Amino acid sequence: MQWSSASIRFAAVALLGYGLVLSPVGAAQGASADLKQADADYRAGSAALSRNDLNTALAKFQNVVRLAPTAEQGHSALGAVLLRMGRTTESIRELEKALAAKPSDSSAQMNLALAFEQSGQPAKAVPLFAKLEATAKASGHPLALPLTTSYVHALTANGQFHEATLLMEKAVEENPGSPELEDELGSLFAKQLDWPDAEKAFDSVVKAKPGLAIGHLHLGLALQAEDKAGFLDELAKAYELSPANAVVVEEFGAALARSGQDERAVPVLREAVRLDARSIASQYQLGLALQRAGLLDEAIPLLKRVAASSPENVEAEINLGMALCQAQDAKDAVPMLQNAVKSAPENPTAHQDLAAAYIQLNQLDDAVVQLRAALKLSPDAPQLHYNLGLALKMKDDAAGAIPELETAQSINPNAPEPAYVLGVLYMQVGRYADAAKELKTSLQLHSENGDGWATLGSVYNKLDQLPEAVAALREAIRQLPEQPDPHLTLASVLTKQNQAAEATLERRKASDLMRSNMNHQRAEVATNTANSQFKKGNLDDAVSELREAISYDSNYREAHLSLANVLDRQGKPLEAAAERQKAEQLKSTPPQ
Repeated sequence: MQWSSASIRFAAVALLGYGLVLSPVGAAQGASADLKQADADYRAGSAALSRNDLNTALAKFQNVVRLAPTAEQGHSALGAVLLRMGRTTESIRELEKALAAKPSDSSAQMNLALAFEQSGQPAKAVPLFAKLEATAKASGHPLALPLTTSYVHALTANGQFHEATLLMEKAVEENPGSPELEDELGSLFAKQLDWPDAEKAFDSVVKAKPGLAIGHLHLGLALQAEDKAGFLDELAKAYELSPANAVVVEEFGAALARSGQDERAVPVLREAVRLDARSIASQYQLGLALQRAGLLDEAIPLLKRVAASSPENVEAEINLGMALCQAQDAKDAVPMLQNAVKSAPENPTAHQDLAAAYIQLNQLDDAVVQLRAALKLSPDAPQLHYNLGLALKMKDDAAGAIPELETAQSINPNAPEPAYVLGVLYMQVGRYADAAKELKTSLQLHSENGDGWATLGSVYNKLDQLPEAVAALREAIRQLPEQPDPHLTLASVLTKQNQAAEATLERRKASDLMRSNMNHQRAEVATNTANSQFKKGNLDDAVSELREAISYDSNYREAHLSLANVLDRQGKPLEAAAERQKAEQLKSTPPQ
């Protein structure tokens, strides 16, 4: 968050008089026609400036410095107008000429200080502001409030936070009840990460002016930094008060996302991008929220745009690489993540995500190298030990995988995944008692794991713990009603228990499921073939394939939908409607 002030930026314009003061030499020789014209132009420029006609004032003062290049007032006035127009580089050039001719020109000093501050040259602005403040103090008057604000900005930009804070505290004290100044002071505290004092200042802002959106925004951000409750309420209030302010909308959306409320965050961040299409920060936050929500088709273009516009942003590159992996596009992800690793070799996430891309491409040796590199950087990260154990398991290296998984489990005993994979590995190497212990631990942590119950049932069968095997397998069947394997294992256990009839029934169920699964696969293949024919315009062949798919599995909804599309193309709307009706019925009918 770039802490912004609620006050209005100020550009001062002060002129010394309405007549051009000529040098003694010029006066003695008699004013030439050029000098008379310069004097008239100066007066006309001053009049135009008084009615805020900047273009006319600019033209008149430009003529003054052309006709009377040694006259300090012309350069001072031209510099002031250029400053008002935002042309700070040209303004500085003219104001420096004015001060070279007359170092005591206080209006030129003031405008030059402002020009340096506004053009990002605080080191040059600060001494001028200090001189102006000293002059004001000597005359018994405080520095004008807008100048004080600009002086504070210059000190802050110059890293002189202590001096800036003292100056702003004095301004607040001299101008009590000003929410804008309180906001400036709070922003100063925030930049110094002094969140308690920032919170206090921003709280004063919203109490004094509850309708000021920026006050609620800043208070919400301060509370968020302190990890205090209520920060989202303040940001929501700011959003309510200023729904068209791109900064407010972006911060509210980002806070929602950081709070795990991506569903609420996405529409807010979409609005932030709409309000400011150039904001890379808004696009990045929206891309991340979409990525977490699984909306990769939308997330990836945004993340690509962010990475392209900010090549130094390694985190954006890493997130884009991971999004491509999630979209099963590891081939494009690898070079991006390789570059991230090269740019930030100390970043363990870059190594971890590159390993994930390598695994997707079945480059297991490369994945192991990256995971070991990540573990050197973060040796106590349980996820890295788990990932390395999993990669080694995929390489059939049980001896290497088991210690990594055991380490992951010891660091984070509440994670069900390491215990589950350990149980599978122990089973594979014949350590059935250890396998049963780990699988049971995993299922206690996360019971919704049908494969885990099926594996545990098989292990109990190996251990001849038959009642436990039956219980585990029946739970597996409840969670995986369409899988034949748990029925087959259960039949084996029931046979050991001399329950022949029950075992036969389980085998029959397994046989029916295998037949059903095979038919479903055939239906999928036929439907995919039909869709290809449809794209080629071979409508009759597509219809034939789809009717065959339905003959394999009449409950395969996708086949009915595809058939409806083909029949529509053939000009058979009634038949198409009938197929869509069947598809809709299947959508609302629970699986048997």
